[in-house]
Amino acid sequence: MKLPERDFGAYIFDCDGTLADTMGLHYDAWKLALEPHGADLPEDLYYSWGGRPTKEIVEELNRMQGLFMDTDAMVHHKEELYHRLLPGVRPIEAVVSIARAMHGKKPLAVASGGGRKSVHATLTGLGLIHLFDTIVTSEDYKLGKPAPDPYLEAARRLGVDPSECLVFEDTEIGRQSAHAAGMECVLVPMPGKI
Repeated sequence: MKLPERDFGAYIFDCDGTLADTMGLHYDAWKLALEPHGADLPEDLYYSWGGRPTKEIVEELNRMQGLFMDTDAMVHHKEELYHRLLPGVRPIEAVVSIARAMHGKKPLAVASGGGRKSVHATLTGLGLIHLFDTIVTSEDYKLGKPAPDPYLEAARRLGVDPSECLVFEDTEIGRQSAHAAGMECVLVPMPGKI
């Protein structure tokens, strides 16, 4: 993972797959939630959609597969299943060490496509929540990644110009979101490849 050499005014981190090795846990929760509905979410599609809000995924699966799953109920059910799996979450130490090193020196934020309850539970479970000055979740913006909204909201809350923010992301959708916000982005490799 190569970091830009210049100094930044703030650091913004995605949560799932960037600070926390949760992508596999979320996928397991999706499989459990979708099975009773006869819905299919192939693993490669799931990973290509990394960073998309849960609600958007349900809506897209309904459209693609001709299903009529209740979006709000499915989001709630999938998140409950994820919370049961949370004890298995692990930090991505290469990224967490950067957040720890910058804590108290630079403004720090999390900007996630996940819901508030899920993101807060993940960060709390890893003992990281205290590192961040603000946490932006899917309830805090209108358009999810790859739109710039999550990162622009984080920069606004931190009071830092977007051009002075460095983003850490694990997905192409997240990288596109950061770049659309006018921010530089470090793409975090999958755990085990850092």
